[in-house]
Amino acid sequence: MPASLLRAMFDESVRAAAPDICVPPHLPNPPPGRTVVVGAGKAAAAMAAAVDAAWPTERPFGGLVVTRYGHGVSQGAGRIEVIEAAHPVPDEASERAAARMLALVQGLTADDLVLCLMSGGGSALLALPAAGVCLADKQAVARALLRSGAGIGEVNCVRKHLSAIKGGLLAAAAFPASVVSLLISDVPGDDPSMIASGPSVADPTSLAEARAVLARYRIAAPRAVHDWLNDPRAETPKPGDPAFARTRAVLVATPQMALEAAASVARRAGVAPVILGDAIEGEAREVARVMAGIARHCALHGQPEAAPCVLISGGETTVTLRGKGRGGRNTEFLLALGVALEGHPGIHAIACDTDGIDGSEDNAGAILAPDSLARAARLGLSARGRLEDNDGYGFFAALGDLVVTGPTRTNVNDFRAILVMGGEHRC
Repeated sequence: MPASLLRAMFDESVRAAAPDICVPPHLPNPPPGRTVVVGAGKAAAAMAAAVDAAWPTERPFGGLVVTRYGHGVSQGAGRIEVIEAAHPVPDEASERAAARMLALVQGLTADDLVLCLMSGGGSALLALPAAGVCLADKQAVARALLRSGAGIGEVNCVRKHLSAIKGGLLAAAAFPASVVSLLISDVPGDDPSMIASGPSVADPTSLAEARAVLARYRIAAPRAVHDWLNDPRAETPKPGDPAFARTRAVLVATPQMALEAAASVARRAGVAPVILGDAIEGEAREVARVMAGIARHCALHGQPEAAPCVLISGGETTVTLRGKGRGGRNTEFLLALGVALEGHPGIHAIACDTDGIDGSEDNAGAILAPDSLARAARLGLSARGRLEDNDGYGFFAALGDLVVTGPTRTNVNDFRAILVMGGEHRC
C-alpha cells in the first residue's frame, strides 16, 4: 500500500500539469493579423499540440517550438513545427532553433500576436550565443555551473546574459506585436523571468550579478565570456522598458498545483497531507537530512501531523558532484534520506522529477522503503558509499526501485512525498 499510494500521488501531480488540460483555458483571442507560436522546454511539444488543436483553423497561424530529444509528441503539433535538441547542455540544434525562432518574430506589426509557450528546460534548449560568444563557450559554462551546486536562479542569471534571445530579448525583437506567454513553471517562486530564462519577460537581474555567480563558484569562464560579461552592451532589458508594453505572462501550471493534486489523493486514502512548500532549494542531501528529522518528529510526537500522514514538497535541490556515480538530484535526495532514517520501520518515500527524467538518466526518480538499506547491504551495497559517489541511480537500480515513466512532456519541478505510518525506531 505505501508504495502504490506514493506512486499514485506522483502520477496525479503530473496529470495536473498536463498541457492538454492546463493550456486551452488560457489561450488568448486570435488577433486581427497573424499568430506566430514559439516555445521552448520539455513541455513545448505537448503545449504546441494543445494550442494547435484549439486554435481556429481559418486564422493565419504557425510557428516553431523546441523540446528535449525524446520529448516530442507522437501525433505531432499540427501547424507548429517541433525541433528536438539537447538538455541540459545545449547543442547545435538548440542554437539553430533559437536563431530561427528569433527570425520568426521579427518584422511583425501591432496587429500580430506572438504566443510564447515556455516550460522548464527552455534555457538549455534555446541557446543562441550573444555577440562574441560561441556555442562552445556556452557549453563550457553550462557544464561548470551544473557541477558547481549553483541554484537555478543563479544559473539562469548567467544564461540570460550570455544569450541573444533570453532575458527578454525575444519580446524586444517581436515589438510592436502583442506577446502572450503561457508558462508551465519549474522554478521556485514561479517567477516568469526565470522560467526558460524569460525570453519574453523583462529581466530584473544584472551583469554584475552574473559575474558574481561565476566568482562565487570559482568558475573559470572562457575569455570571450569574461569579456562579454564586462561589456555594457550585454545588459538585458529591464522592467519598464517600452519593449514590454504589449506583453503579458500567464502561469498555466505550477508546482503548487501539482502538490495540491497529490494531496487530494492522500486525503482520499485516509492519509493527512502536509505541504511543506513548493519552492524548497538547497543541497539534496542537506534537504534530506532536514526532512528526515521532520518525518521522525511526526512519527514520535505527532507534529506537525500525526501518523498516518504524508509530507509533500516541491522545488529544485542541487547536487555538488564529487563522485563518479550515476544519479540525479531525486535519487541523491532519497539515498541521503535513507541514510538519515537508518531503516525507520514506519517511513516510506518517493522523489521524482515531474518531467520523467532525473538529471540525465532514464528514470524519473525512485522509491525508498524502510528495508531499502538492509536489502542493499545483502547485495553488498553501502548506502553511505554510494551517496559519497553520487550514485543514487546505481543504488536504487540494484534494488529494482527506480521509477521509470519516460518523458511526461510537462515539467513542474521535483515531487517529493514522505509517508509516515508511525512506529518510532529505536536502536
